[in-house]
Amino acid sequence: MTLNLESHVFKVWIITLSDRASQGTYQDHSGPEALRMLQAFFDEKGWKAAIQTYIIPDDRHQLMELAQQALNAGIDLFVTSGGTGIGSRDITPDTLLPLLDKQIPGVMEYIRIKYGAQKPAALLSRAIAGIARNTLIYTLPGSPKAVKEYLEEIIPGLAHTFYMLHGIDRHG
Repeated sequence: MTLNLESHVFKVWIITLSDRASQGTYQDHSGPEALRMLQAFFDEKGWKAAIQTYIIPDDRHQLMELAQQALNAGIDLFVTSGGTGIGSRDITPDTLLPLLDKQIPGVMEYIRIKYGAQKPAALLSRAIAGIARNTLIYTLPGSPKAVKEYLEEIIPGLAHTFYMLHGIDRHG
């Protein structure tokens, strides 16, 4: 039986990885930006969404635990912010990559090239996108500006991605 996306309640988890924000010494701005943009997407589509946000330290074990919980709970969209760089505490792609059944490299490659042409440091992002079971996973950089830039590129194809993931033929 094909999923009816118009009546489906999308379960979305947004996880901010930040040692400082998780300790309360820094206010998270990237998670709220992702929440704002994703809620606007679901509202515009007329789709129902139950969005939960989390703030955790840059900790591989805590991220893996949340990711496993998300997969077991059938979360539709799992978005992270932070931990995609090359620093010693940047563990997000390395932690989540082994969980993916399929990678979706094109969108992240495009974003790196687009913003890297303007700001070469953007090419250091190791952000990934993919599917684990039926959960769509995107790892975004930790700055609110980068979250906005990435989601501005991801959101236009998000509905089609959900259609494809659930085997809904919208081509004809």
